[in-house]
Amino acid sequence: MAHATAEIKRWGNSLGIVIPRKVVKELKLSENEVVDINIRKKNRISGFGLCKGAPSFEEEKETHEGLL
Repeated sequence: MAHATAEIKRWGNSLGIVIPRKVVKELKLSENEVVDINIRKKNRISGFGLCKGAPSFEEEKETHEGLL
């Protein structure tokens, strides 16, 4: 048994996935072979609002002391 993540692509009026080469080699798969697959949808995580509820940032004042 092998694990792979694949992206769904449109093929004409259908959808399909490509089995990664590594998995093909590992399982010694060949064309027209019948396989059994389990499909689980992965949820994409949006970065927007990731820090919701975190304390707000404090703006630092730029100082140039000691540079002259």
